[in-house]
This record gives sequence, C-alpha cells and structure tokens, in this order.
Amino acid sequence: MKMTRRLLLLSLAIAPLFAQDHWVATWAASPQPRNAPPAGAAAPATPPVGATFNDETVRMVVRTSIAGKRIRLRLSNVHGANALRVGATRVALRSKDSEIVAGSSREVMFNGKAAVTIPAGSTMISDALDFDAGKLADVAISLYLPSDTGSPTMHGTGLHTTYVVKGDQTNAASLADARTSNSWYFLAGLDVMAPADAMAIVAFGDSITDGATSTPNTDHSWPSLLAKRLQASEATSKIAIVNQGISGNRLLRDGTGSNALARFDRDVLAQSGVKWVTLMEGINDIGQGTRAGAPAENAVTLDELIGAQKQFIERAHSAGLKVVGATLTPYEGAAYYSEAGEKIRAALNQWIRTSGAYDAVVDFDAVIRDPEHPLQFKAGYNIMDHLHPNDAGYEAMASAVDLSVFTKK
Repeated sequence: MKMTRRLLLLSLAIAPLFAQDHWVATWAASPQPRNAPPAGAAAPATPPVGATFNDETVRMVVRTSIAGKRIRLRLSNVHGANALRVGATRVALRSKDSEIVAGSSREVMFNGKAAVTIPAGSTMISDALDFDAGKLADVAISLYLPSDTGSPTMHGTGLHTTYVVKGDQTNAASLADARTSNSWYFLAGLDVMAPADAMAIVAFGDSITDGATSTPNTDHSWPSLLAKRLQASEATSKIAIVNQGISGNRLLRDGTGSNALARFDRDVLAQSGVKWVTLMEGINDIGQGTRAGAPAENAVTLDELIGAQKQFIERAHSAGLKVVGATLTPYEGAAYYSEAGEKIRAALNQWIRTSGAYDAVVDFDAVIRDPEHPLQFKAGYNIMDHLHPNDAGYEAMASAVDLSVFTKK
C-alpha cells in the first residue's frame, strides 16, 4: 500500500514535466451564409463585393489574442452549395491597410499541397506552419480563389477592411486598386500552438458581442477589448478569447445565421483549447417576437428563453466547459421595443443573476443602463439606435468582466 502511494505521489509530481503544448484558438469568426437580395430585386449592374469570387485574391486582416510561433488556419465552406477550390493561401504580418511586413509572408499548405478543395458543408484545417504570431497582432491572410465560388460562406461583421483584387496576388506586398469590404470570407479560425496551461474563452452572442456599431479597424468590440485586458496581466496572458457573435442571431430561431443552439457544436465545442464560454443572447428573440405586428411563429416566452439557456449551459458542462452568463442590455427606444418585451428581458436578467445556473455572471445591463432611466442606455454609451453600444459602451462592458473568474481552479 505504501509503495503504491509513493508511486502515485511520484507520478503526480513529474506529470507537469511531460505536459504537452496544444492548439488554442487565438482568433475565430462564426461562419454564416451571405444574405441574398430581397425576392424580385433587380440585379445590380456591378455585383457587390463578396457576392461571389472568380480568379481573385481576397486579403483579410484578423487580430490575434494570445501569441504563438506555430499556427494553423481553419477555412470554411459550411454554407457553400458546391465544392470550394482554393488555389493558394498565404499568411503574413500586416503593416497597414493591405500592406504586409516585408519578409513575413509564408505559404500555407493543406496535406502538403498549396491548393485545396473543400467539399460543400465542410471545414478544412491547414497543415501546421512556423510563423511568429505575436499577441494582439494584425495578421493578413490571403486566399486565391481561381474559379467561381458561388455565394460564399462568410462573416458579415468583420470590422476590418478586406481587400479583393484580380488574379493570384497572395504574395504581393500590397494590393493596389483593390475593391474593399468589411466582411471575412471562407475564413473561420486561426490557432496557435500554446503551452499546456493556455486556454480559450469563446464569446458567444449576437450583434452586441459581434461588435456591430463599433468603429471599424480599431478592435473595439467588447471581446477585442477584453483580449487587451487579458494580455496586460501576467496571470491571464495565456488566455485567448475568440468572438463567435453573429449580428441578428437568435437563441430559438434561425435568422442571421443558424440559431444559437444549432451552431453550438461548431462555434463553441470545435474551438481549439476552449475552457470557458460567455453567453449573451436573447434580445433579438424578444424584440422580434413581441414587436407590434410580429408573425405568430416569432412569439417567444420567458420560459422558452430560460429553457434555451439551460440547454446551452448543460451542453457546455457536459463537454467540461464553464459558462459566464451575461445580462441583456436595455433597449427602450429601439425599433422593436415593446413593454411586453421589456417585461421578458427584465425577468430573464433576474434569472441570469440569481438562478445559480451559470458558473459566473457579468451584469452588462447594470454597466450600460442610465441610472435615471434604467430602461435606456447611458447617453455616453449610446450609438443612437438605442440597442447597440458605441466604442465607450463596449469598453465599459469589457472592463466589467472579472478576470479572476478565469484563473480559479
């Protein structure tokens, strides 16, 4: 018995010596289909950027959270109707605009080859690549799409300028006369090889998590601002955060992108190194379900919303993840505001705060609301649609998150 105990203690003592580095998501975006034009609408003379690509290079800028010297990319064709051909992929450090840092460009391979075909409905992970991706670094990822892609899998609220030019210019120092967009295309994630104790947080939600109405090219979504806080502290410098918000998303029904429960496995569980997830969803269900003239199929009850959040928590816990619940911010004055909806929002927030169902809670409602008019935003945090924060509001949200939550054993 004593010998067995000694062996057990010895194994526990030396286990950290053999801890392995592992993949951790340092950036991600939730794939969604491109929104089609309204039925009967006339086709524009010049197709909008991102309607489809053919013999074009698409250069996109993403921002890391944690650093790593070995990376891999995740490309997505999950909403594609046909197989997607990618002729070349390169990654580089971004200098400014479409310009890359001299000498930083590297070719990305898939199964040892430069070109890859991604089946419809699928995701493809690249081969590992030596690449020095610093913390909070701008990385330029260039895809050459040699043939007609059809309507792309994309992420609409990219909040970074994307550059599109003719031909294979994936290795060009900069892209002159490029057409531009503020969306990401076919790009779903960037992982880094990180120490065994590194981990990722998935920020899951709708437009307020996505960062809609924050200033483009400034990384002012609340998850991006939280990444800065995490990296500024030694205690949390190995914690990444990836933004899986989709503007217009709902808990219970499809809208902009699949409903929250339908995309949970792909956007949360499939993220490398994830240990925590934050959930801020429900305001679109409430607004769309209770506004005047809302279709009967959009109707929503408090019990349904609580049930959906319980499902989210249970599925996360079953996978060994912990969950932070976020209260819903005020929306009086928004286009879909109603008194009936406000009653549901208030009751749902009370459940989030007091039920004990979550491992931790961040009270964004308390942070954003006007103390004199608690159903409305503080004047300094309002983007003027009475629903979304401005840059200052997003910063207040990021500052409200208790970082010690993520370091507790």
